Amino acid sequence: MRLDSAHLEHARRVADAILYEGYLLYPYRGSAQKNRARFQFGVLVPPAYRDVDDCEATASQTECLVECADDAEVLVLIRFLQVQQRIVQAASPEGGYHDVEVLRLGAAEYTPWDEAAERQQQASARVFELLARERNLEFHVGGGEAAEALTDAAGRPAGRLLRRWGALDGLIQLSAERVAGPYGALRLRVRVENRTTPPQQPRTRDEALRHSLIAAHALIGVPGGAFLSLTDPPAWAAAEAAACVNNGTWPVLAGPAECRDLVLSSPVILYDHPEVAAESAGDLFDATEIDEILTLRTLALTDAEKREARATDPRAAELMDRLDNLPPEMLERMHGAIRYLRSVPGEATAGMGTPDQGASGLPGGAAAGGLTGDPFPDRPQVPWWDPGADASVSPETDHVVIDGVRVARGSRVRMRPGSRRADAQDLFLAGRTALVEAVLHDVDGQVHVAVSPDHDPVAELQRSHGRFLYFAPDEIEPIDPVDPLDPPDSLDSPSRTEPAGPAGPGPRPS
Repeated sequence: MRLDSAHLEHARRVADAILYEGYLLYPYRGSAQKNRARFQFGVLVPPAYRDVDDCEATASQTECLVECADDAEVLVLIRFLQVQQRIVQAASPEGGYHDVEVLRLGAAEYTPWDEAAERQQQASARVFELLARERNLEFHVGGGEAAEALTDAAGRPAGRLLRRWGALDGLIQLSAERVAGPYGALRLRVRVENRTTPPQQPRTRDEALRHSLIAAHALIGVPGGAFLSLTDPPAWAAAEAAACVNNGTWPVLAGPAECRDLVLSSPVILYDHPEVAAESAGDLFDATEIDEILTLRTLALTDAEKREARATDPRAAELMDRLDNLPPEMLERMHGAIRYLRSVPGEATAGMGTPDQGASGLPGGAAAGGLTGDPFPDRPQVPWWDPGADASVSPETDHVVIDGVRVARGSRVRMRPGSRRADAQDLFLAGRTALVEAVLHDVDGQVHVAVSPDHDPVAELQRSHGRFLYFAPDEIEPIDPVDPLDPPDSLDSPSRTEPAGPAGPGPRPS
């Protein structure tokens, strides 16, 4: 029995994002301060470096639960990056090459950098073998050197890129035991160790990284088996799931939702069955950021900054080329899947989807007035981001009823954060009064109340910029309701009847 290839490919796409998470950050230049301290996730340093910094790990351990027979096969794929030093050399007139800090050949530019090469190791064993004794698989990655010739516009040798990498030694240890309980689940343990002995004692982290396993993670499969979620285990396995020991890594169910025989154990904590967003046009090496924001900021780089980024790393060069040629419709997709829960009055609503079309994403009918050749002919023609184009909402006059009281623009309320959020900064707002600036409805039908805190010294400035604090209706209580059709004479000078309190940064819409 084998793992489903489609399930494995699904999991590998997520694993690839883990492999390069934080590899190179915006603005994607080696000179940027944030790119001088690199490789933060899943680093297994050589044991010799522990004498310098005992906070760094030399090994990781994964423990997970799986229901399977004794003759089932356990398949383990360990993946990691290895640093390789890229040296730039220029051709000497008298022959040979010499190191340089930058080499310019026409529009291209080359600079020294520590690149990374992908490595992987495999291990497998039958369950009955692991129940009898643990299995140890030693592996070795040999050191080496490779040269890439560079020529000028006339085809003459102008320099070369010299790449060097050191040897790596490691160990994959597999073991298993049956856990207590009526179902006979298996606790599977996968331990990965860096056993490299560098030629010289690493004195700095950068030196240690050249002998480290970086972004180390594991794909673990048991064909015909069924892994149990450690994040949300069944009640009968909750105690055994809590007893699993995971060091430097966390296992989650991998592949699509129906896949049960595959686990991804990652140095970045994920949810079960993680996926790469369909709207993503490619890797930006920072999965905690919003693709649209990073894309727009990268497009705003100057030509000189983009040239430096291209010179830093081939992956950065590919990123720059991809974004420079990004079609407008791909940028629009980065807004995410917009689900319209109600139709909008007006001619532009013809053909728009309704809630009974399901929750699969965009509605299925073709929108009236669609542009010829539009790659998304089913998208609504009312811009989701423009409240002025939607006559069904009016932040200036809309209201919400809280505890039987009508609250709208001009109402005064007391802020009671805490029921939905756990930001310590919200403690500064609890119990303070505020002026309601607008009642807003988002595209998912949720209501948000925009407020300006009383006695806030920057309230006028924030109001002029349209910046407010946002609360759900159950996070505020009404004090002074007003008729939403009869706003107060002045919203710029609200009554202030309470002593001033500390002004803290406010919550955002949930």
